[in-house]
Amino acid sequence: GTKTIGLAISDAGQSIATPLRTIERKKFGDDLKQLGKVSREYEVGGFVFGWPLNMDGSISSSCDRVMSFIDEMKKYPQELGMDQGADLWIALFDERLSTVAVNDFLVNDVDMSRTKRGQVVDKLAAQLILQGALDFLALGRLSS
Repeated sequence: GTKTIGLAISDAGQSIATPLRTIERKKFGDDLKQLGKVSREYEVGGFVFGWPLNMDGSISSSCDRVMSFIDEMKKYPQELGMDQGADLWIALFDERLSTVAVNDFLVNDVDMSRTKRGQVVDKLAAQLILQGALDFLALGRLSS
C-alpha cells in the first residue's frame, strides 16, 4: 500500500500462509531494508504482491505503483539476501476485496475496534492474498 506493507509468510511446503507483520512505509530504501531483514530471517524464496485491479478487472493506477516498486526492488537483490544478479521470483495476485473481506471479518465476526483493526488489517490482507496464490499454485501442481 501507500502507507503500509502487509507481510505474510508461507510454510516450507507452500501450503499455509501466516500473517507476519506490517511495515510502515517510509522511503524506498527504508522499505527495502525492512523487507531484506524479513527475507533473510525467514529465508524467503520469492514474493507475492497484491495486484490492485479495478473492480471490472482493468489495470488501476495503483498497479503502476506496485510495478514501480517491484522494478526498483529487482535492482537490489543483495538487499534481500540474494546474490547480485539473481532473478527474484515475483508473482502478482488479484487483491480485489482482500482488505474489505478482512475488515468485514474483524468487524462482524470478531467485533474488533477500529484502532485494533488498523494494527492487523494489512498483515491479514497479506495472508489472504498469499493463501490465494498458494492455493492457485497448488491447483497447478495437482493438475499437471
